Amino acid sequence: MAPTPFRKSVPKDRFPSAFATLKPQTYNDPSTRGPGSHTIRTIAWNPTGHLIATGSADRTLRIWNPEKPQVKNSTELRGHTGAIERVAWNPTKEAELASVSSDGTCRFWDVKTRTCIASVALGGEGLTIGWSSDGTVALAGRKDDTLIPIYLSPDSSPTAGQPITQSVQTNQTIFNPVGPPTTLLLTTGDGSVKICSWPPTAPTTAVANSNTPLHHSAMATSRSSTPVPPSTSSSLQTLHTLHAHTSACVSLALSPTSRYLAIGGSDALISLYDTHDWICRRTLSSLSGSVKTVSFSWDGSYVIGGSDEGTGIDVAHAESGEIVARIETSLPAPCVSWHPNGKYWIAYSGDPGGLKIVGAAGGAM
Repeated sequence: MAPTPFRKSVPKDRFPSAFATLKPQTYNDPSTRGPGSHTIRTIAWNPTGHLIATGSADRTLRIWNPEKPQVKNSTELRGHTGAIERVAWNPTKEAELASVSSDGTCRFWDVKTRTCIASVALGGEGLTIGWSSDGTVALAGRKDDTLIPIYLSPDSSPTAGQPITQSVQTNQTIFNPVGPPTTLLLTTGDGSVKICSWPPTAPTTAVANSNTPLHHSAMATSRSSTPVPPSTSSSLQTLHTLHAHTSACVSLALSPTSRYLAIGGSDALISLYDTHDWICRRTLSSLSGSVKTVSFSWDGSYVIGGSDEGTGIDVAHAESGEIVARIETSLPAPCVSWHPNGKYWIAYSGDPGGLKIVGAAGGAM
């Protein structure tokens, strides 16, 4: 992949005026099969920010070039027979995408050749997908709160590991941000975020004290654990628990600097946790409903949340919690995502016409 270009962060006092110059671009998808049928359920930028994927309720999986909004310049990936619930790019390959669907499969795509290179049966309806930072594990989640690790290597096809059954509702997972997977964070329906060791361990393995403080260095440092043979049922060893919200934790995102963890809840709040001591530093309360997605800007300075209630997207300064900009929308925007690579562009779903990207049509940032 191309190296990340150097960009200078825009300070809080200059951000409102600079952001106001950004112009939105709409990406119309002709695959709509009736009113409401083309609801976009998931969006994701590839690692370089040169492509963005959208997955919809009508089974449409499309790859867009942000600088060429015409649908003739996009790529439709066909194969799923149910709604696309989540898409995620391989962090180490700019053209490899994973998608999970209510059809019970996780598919891996080579976007350059427009082909499905592998399809893995999940044993139930898919809900989430996330990659380890080194691209060796894709962790799929089912709607019945079962996690399916999928192991990838250059020498073999993707292989599903032993299912990991969760005792509580599990909405999203992310791995440690650097190196091989050693730590997994999970949002749960009881209002907590579990920080667990990876890989999974056998049920007989002792479980760490969940009240033990965990420094953020554990996010990139291996923990002692034993991989589970395929014939053994798997479980996750909890290292620490964040009691983040009074209702379900729905979404989470780690800032690119690893300074903050943003947790979105069904209580319409976003809590920002300092990863040095796992203390909640501030809470953002401008949303109207359950926070379906959270996203940090490329430099970690700003954060946004998406909800399926209310209208508008507020841009908050991570260090102060101050709202510094707002995107007006006519409908709720449940899916939001910052450009990952040096631009303050924001992609979002919900408004008529399909995907929109603020900044793609021009501006001074």
